[in-house]
Amino acid sequence: MRMRKKKNLIPRMERCAAQLIRDPYDRRGHWHELMPEARELRLELGCGKGRFTMGTAQLEPDVLFIAVELVPDAMVVAMERCVAAGLTNVFFVAANADQLPQFFAPDEVDRIYLNFSDPWPSNRHAKRRLTHGNFLKLYRQVLKMGGQIHFKADNQPLFEFSVEEIPQFGFTLSEVTRNLHENGPVGVMTDYEAKFHEQGMPINRLVATKIEWEEPVKEESPAEPACEHE
Repeated sequence: MRMRKKKNLIPRMERCAAQLIRDPYDRRGHWHELMPEARELRLELGCGKGRFTMGTAQLEPDVLFIAVELVPDAMVVAMERCVAAGLTNVFFVAANADQLPQFFAPDEVDRIYLNFSDPWPSNRHAKRRLTHGNFLKLYRQVLKMGGQIHFKADNQPLFEFSVEEIPQFGFTLSEVTRNLHENGPVGVMTDYEAKFHEQGMPINRLVATKIEWEEPVKEESPAEPACEHE
């Protein structure tokens, strides 16, 4: 469902301008300058309205969080939440996930959060899933060795696809669960997650850790023999 257009979007964004990174390309390799004392740099891809962003940043004030969101009507709500909470360790970027290697240098990122990404259920759209191999190879470019992807989803087919896909691109899986909140709420929830939990829907979660890996060389199809002239 399309998000309703926010009133006074531009002035609202401007009031949060200190948290908005307008020049992410120029930040490549220099993100820690925003918070030199930060022990880690973490990305959230698709922060939505920022409930998870704000809650996680509050719990870990010594971590630098970069929240990436393409929809400004959602991002402005996330920014306002973080500003209202007085957070200084969260910054926002309006961009697509496929641009990450242009924004971040190799080994610059410690962790990536993927929360309730679009499942793109059609097989012909599989490459758009944020846990597809094409994206996993991009994450590998910016994650340090031993860096992690923390992935949560309500969509069961997407989760099962991800469980199969992720290990094929140089990640080991741990903390795999198909009912995260079975024994009570665990961790900071997103807005969607809180709603799903109230409805009794199970939440899937896994952690993927980057390991040494070399992309297999694709074998070329054997050339067809040349036709002989009689």
